[in-house]
Amino acid sequence: MLNRGGLVVGTAGHIDHGKTALVYALTGMHTDTLKDEKKRGISIDLGFAHLSQTGCPPISFIDVPGHERFIKNMLAGAAGIQAVLLIVAANESVKPQTSEHFDICRLLGIRQGAVVLTKTDLATPAQMQQAVSDVKLLVANSFLQDAPIMPVSAITGEGMEALKQLLCKMASSQSHSNPGGLFRLAVDRSFARKGFGAVVTGTLAGGTVSVGDAVQVYPQKLAARVRGLQVHHSPVESAGAGQRVAINLAGVEHTAIRRGNTIAPPNLLATTSVADVSIEWLSPGDAPTRRQDVAFHAGTSEVMATIKTNAPFAHLRLSEPVLLLPGDRFVLRQPSPARTIAGGSILDPFPPRRINRAKASARLKALSVASGLSARLKILVSESAKGIAISDLIRMTGATVSEIHSAVAAQPELVMTVSGVVLSSHWIDNMRLSLTKWLQDFHTTNPGASGAPLSLARMGLDAGLTEAVFSGFAAIRVQGDLVALKTHHAAFSDADTQMMQRIEGLLRTGAYAPPSPAEVLQQSAGGKRAAQLLEFLIKSQRLVRISNDLIFHADVIAHIRNSLAQHKGRRFSVAEFKSWMNISRKYAIPLLEYLDSHRVTRREGDMRIVN
Repeated sequence: MLNRGGLVVGTAGHIDHGKTALVYALTGMHTDTLKDEKKRGISIDLGFAHLSQTGCPPISFIDVPGHERFIKNMLAGAAGIQAVLLIVAANESVKPQTSEHFDICRLLGIRQGAVVLTKTDLATPAQMQQAVSDVKLLVANSFLQDAPIMPVSAITGEGMEALKQLLCKMASSQSHSNPGGLFRLAVDRSFARKGFGAVVTGTLAGGTVSVGDAVQVYPQKLAARVRGLQVHHSPVESAGAGQRVAINLAGVEHTAIRRGNTIAPPNLLATTSVADVSIEWLSPGDAPTRRQDVAFHAGTSEVMATIKTNAPFAHLRLSEPVLLLPGDRFVLRQPSPARTIAGGSILDPFPPRRINRAKASARLKALSVASGLSARLKILVSESAKGIAISDLIRMTGATVSEIHSAVAAQPELVMTVSGVVLSSHWIDNMRLSLTKWLQDFHTTNPGASGAPLSLARMGLDAGLTEAVFSGFAAIRVQGDLVALKTHHAAFSDADTQMMQRIEGLLRTGAYAPPSPAEVLQQSAGGKRAAQLLEFLIKSQRLVRISNDLIFHADVIAHIRNSLAQHKGRRFSVAEFKSWMNISRKYAIPLLEYLDSHRVTRREGDMRIVN
């Protein structure tokens, strides 16, 4: 059964404003587990806890460090949260890391949360009033503008019950519909558990994962298998998007996995070292006028990147490959002095090469306003000369095969071929116009030909694309290996007509023992033109080719079929057939094989039976 429900809550705020103490007061769990954390009394790395209340969905907490030196650890934790508790000590009010943590949450697209005023037991009424005023100023015109401000004390317990009720309300109202897409987990911890092996933890960004699934560790492309799953320390068979989960992996050592890696299905996705993005600068003055090096944070990864702006968009070149998909949020930090300067979302993790600035800007604007998978596929496919395979669309979007099929079906301007290539209907229309013009020219040059060779008319297209262009195209007719406009009728000269009559006459007279094709051509004395007309007669079904060296007139074959039809169920031997037709084995065997293939007769051992 799929385990669903709950809410992932992150703490954010200045160092020593009581984030860890608050989580302990709510859950009874210590999140400072590192030796240095306990010794120094500050959070260095991420901490995890959960809260279970009767009648309330489970709540997971990610406790992030507040010290500016550990901001990258904070970013790794913030990437997996759905709601934030912005922690402000009532006796100290808003501090530098309060503002930066809040900016990071906003840039990462977090849309719900609350402000928690901690240490109320240490604050005077004037300090409380000042803290509330400062907080309102900080969150004005943001997703926390109308969020409740909750005064609490981890020491006295003041406000804790009200905060728990608020969290329960948020968890209950959280949408638990699966956002779709392939399963992805950004690793925030990797360790070994005795008797189990490698264990990784993180928040599922999409899809579902189940025990027994084959997975891959990106970017290393390490193969592994899900041996076990836990949500809130309880084993589950499956877990869904938005949940905190621990995955026990088989087939890989925990030392080969680190924070910043991503666990996803094998061989479906790909990492990238470039990306086109939409971007928001915290200060207009931070936007560079030329290429600049920045620290790029997405998911739990941190790599250096070079940014080239094209406001309100930018192009990023990453120092290391990262698994990114459209819609993923990111944060940029200035390396020195270290501070957060911008954030945004991935528009295209596989942007086209060699595109000028104006076209790039127009393209990114279209992607930024594209609503849903269908709209994105329309843009991507329209850029491709010969469509895009489903495997590539999965890599480019992170959508599943069924989601892509549904998106194509919902978009009238997209067509999927039987070979799994998605095409633009405009491309098909243009190809059909080209085919029509080509056939018109061919018919003008070859008026006596019943059609053009299909191999030439395909114009270099592979089988799947040919099918998309030719199938259902009412203006053409395909007959055998020839194609023609439906309005075309072969025009023959009097000499051609007389020659075809001679060819037909020779084969009609030959009846059940006709002359060979070479003999027909020799007796018709028409040379190369006679050969062309012979092929025309075959393709127009006035003659029937039984084998390379044997052609019968269609009237003769029809007579044989009609004769046999009067003896349905009759068994006969080759010798009897030879006697009926008064022909030799040279003609009898090919004829019988032809009749077998057309189900006029069927062979049973040495005998035939009339169907």
